[in-house]
Amino acid sequence: MEKSEPKKFVVPIGPQHPALKEPGHFEFEVDGEIVTGATARFGYVHRGIEKGAETRSWIQAMYLLERVCGICSHVHATAFALGAEKLAKVTVPPRAQAIRVLVGELERLHSHMLWLGVAVHEAGFDTLFMYSWRDREIVMDLLEGLTGNRVNYSANVLGGVKIDVDDKQRDDILKGLEVLEQRAQYYLKVVTTDETFLGRTRGIGTMTYEQAELLGAVGPTGRASGVKRDVRVEAPYAAYPDFPVNLITDTRGDLEARFVVRIKELFEAIRIIREILDKMPTGEIQTKMPRRVPEGETISRVEAPRGELLYYIRSAGGDKPDRVKVRTPSLCNWGSVLTTAVGHKLADMPMILSGIDPCFSCNDRAAIIRRPDQPAQAWDWESLRLHGIEYYKR
Repeated sequence: MEKSEPKKFVVPIGPQHPALKEPGHFEFEVDGEIVTGATARFGYVHRGIEKGAETRSWIQAMYLLERVCGICSHVHATAFALGAEKLAKVTVPPRAQAIRVLVGELERLHSHMLWLGVAVHEAGFDTLFMYSWRDREIVMDLLEGLTGNRVNYSANVLGGVKIDVDDKQRDDILKGLEVLEQRAQYYLKVVTTDETFLGRTRGIGTMTYEQAELLGAVGPTGRASGVKRDVRVEAPYAAYPDFPVNLITDTRGDLEARFVVRIKELFEAIRIIREILDKMPTGEIQTKMPRRVPEGETISRVEAPRGELLYYIRSAGGDKPDRVKVRTPSLCNWGSVLTTAVGHKLADMPMILSGIDPCFSCNDRAAIIRRPDQPAQAWDWESLRLHGIEYYKR
């Protein structure tokens, strides 16, 4: 009598779970405590933003797309504005472009500090969580003083920005940066020297350079594995040609490296902001933008806090976008989570998941990834569109 294969034991997590800040469904195949396979399904917060943009004017669409992600709201509006301005052949004043970068780097500070708190919370380090979120209030106060809002800043308009920087705001930002720089030094010391913390991060979730390239990892997730890719460096946009970015990378590819890269990016963002405030261009902050954008299509790429954000924008020559397609960095990085999860303990999963700084709400589209030798199936595309993304075990 043939010996039957042991049954797989599957541990489901989500879509509602204390370890998840947004809804997502994960299934981990385990052998004891060791993960042997992982799948994920998203799409529980599908909002139809891309379709909604097609029924609104160019100005309305920008404010709608700004709400794809609350943490990256400015960079989404910037990506859309740069694409629309390119189609309209509009040249934005240098001062407006500098202010776009200024707000974008403040947003990067906010995003990385928020992520730091969430990531360490998943490992039970709630003191560092409280510290980082307390210090994050400094950035939110600076953004509120500059734009009037703490989350969706609405600093952009088509053709420039709606806010300027006066002397008082400049001084407030510089004072806030001094405090944040000191706090970032403390964060870096903790994540690289605390033995208990290193036990949860060093050598955990390691992704090699080859794996990162194969899986298409972007942003700090890819740069922590040695991938030298940053849109601000490769294809500078807005004011980045005048304020170059120093690329921050690591070669270890584990969770510790992802913490180090993001915290070092805090220092780089602070340096860029100071340089912009010191060398702020003079002149106007807006230029005239036509109500009807000429017919055409374009790609707009920017570096969001989580990585490359890509917008495909098509105009039919009217007062509304004909098509807007958004590809967020979270979509690119999910494959790395499910690949690096295999071989680790189930208790490591929350940290590995949070290590890419995931944004579930960004994933409002469907995709299938399967092995080349997996037999083709008659996919129910309508069901997939509604239920989001499903990654199959490699």
